Order: sequence, then structure tokens, then C-alpha cells
Amino acid sequence: MHSAIFCVDESGDLGWTFDQPYRRGGSSRFLTIGTIVCPSEKKHLPKRVIKSLHERFGWPPGIEKKWSDMTNEEREEFAKRARDLIDKHHDIKLLAITVAKEKVTGHMKKDSNKLYNYMMKLSLADEMCLYDRVVLMHDARSVKVASGNSLHDYLWIHLTYERRVETDLQTQPCDSACVLNVQFADMLSGLVHHHYEDSHTGCWELLRHRLVSKTLFFWE
Repeated sequence: MHSAIFCVDESGDLGWTFDQPYRRGGSSRFLTIGTIVCPSEKKHLPKRVIKSLHERFGWPPGIEKKWSDMTNEEREEFAKRARDLIDKHHDIKLLAITVAKEKVTGHMKKDSNKLYNYMMKLSLADEMCLYDRVVLMHDARSVKVASGNSLHDYLWIHLTYERRVETDLQTQPCDSACVLNVQFADMLSGLVHHHYEDSHTGCWELLRHRLVSKTLFFWE
């Protein structure tokens, strides 16, 4: 059976307060979802990247290192090691989608769950269709959906009835502090979000040609 794990995390928020600066009372202007797609037999490889960063920088063992807490040197090293991973293993994929929140209107602004689920579908569905079995792993504390089943049901219905594929979709909420591959997704989403939110392009330039990055609602 052709199977893969999809590890997901996001950077930014789903708030809509734009009359104050971000991080000083206002909401983020962008929301990014980052995903690493890894064949099941290679799921140990992204873990090695995170472990190697812990060793390289002496991060405390067992403590999750978030992108927001990393130094510029640490961020650049992640980008380089992620790039090297993709160059060596072409069947491991990096996906991202970023929404310009200030352009969002209507029902998606009123119900953030709809926006989040829609972003997930646009980012992940094409890749999910390629596998017989998919395990979708996300941090249970951070996914912005109303119920634990809504995202799973939304994706399953799309795959089964719109794409007409028989992908066996399993959704596994987890504690990202215990799952290194989700920590990888956090760093990936942080890297892409940092590019759009803060115009910091160094790490983005290192990795941009190795990831499939989509944008949503960027038109004027």
C-alpha cells in the first residue's frame, strides 16, 4: 500500500483586528499553513533534521523549539537542512499556503473554520490523491476548527465525492512537543509566514524552490 504522513502546523492567527500593529494588539495580516509530506517508510528522516538542530545548537532535550523562539542563525540552518533533505529525497514534499487576511470577506471571515478548512483542501488535496492511505497529523492545540471531526470530514468528502479517489484518510491530533515531524512543519510554516508577514526573505530564498507554496486572496 502506498501510504504517507502529512504533518501540519500553522503560523499567524485567525483574528481580524487590523487597526493595531501585529504583535502589539493587532492580528497577523497573513496566515500560513505548512505541511511536510513523507512516505511512511521515510518518516524518520524529517525527525533527524530536528534532532540534528537540537545537537547543533544545544537545545534542551525534550523541549519543543518553536520558530518564533529561534535565532536567525538557527532559522537559516533549518532552511539549509530542509533544502538538503528535499534534494536527497524527492519523494518528500514541502507544501505551504498563505492567505492575505485583510482581503478575506463574507462568510469566510465570519467563520474562521471555513477559511482554515478551505486552505487545507487547496494545499493538500492534490497530494493526498496520490496515496492509498494518508495519516494527517496536526497539533491538537493549534488547529483552528470547531470540532475534532470537521476538518477530517471536510477533506474526506472532497476526496471521496469530488475527486472520486479511495484514499483512506486518517486524522491524528497530537501534542507537537512529542512529534518531531510536526515540529518540522511548525518551522516550515514559520519560515514561509516570516517571508510574507515581516518581509524577511533570507530563509525563504534558501528553500522556496523546494516547496510548493500557494497564495490565497492576494489580489487587490
